[in-house]
Amino acid sequence: MKEIYISEECERYILEESSERVQNKFKYLLEVLEEHKIVHTSFVEKLTNTKYYELKIKADNQIRIIIFTIDNENFHAARQIILLNGFLKRTNKDYKKAIKIADQLLIKYEL
Repeated sequence: MKEIYISEECERYILEESSERVQNKFKYLLEVLEEHKIVHTSFVEKLTNTKYYELKIKADNQIRIIIFTIDNENFHAARQIILLNGFLKRTNKDYKKAIKIADQLLIKYEL
């Protein structure tokens, strides 16, 4: 079981900028994250050369949520995670901006 925290920024992105279909898929993926220790890479994947993971929401578009593991660097061993910010993936350049925002949120939430 994982404890999942959701930042205000992530919650706002899902509720205000996403369709109902994306919101439903997000809720489903939260259940998967909470209940399963091992999660398939089609849902969660490590972002190369960073301390973050990404939650992949494949619904209307390619929505991504940046995840930070609070108590362990390994996602599968972590018991606490925080979903920091969401973005629409169009190109790989979108990750740079999202990671900068995630870095700022870690400072804001003192993690």
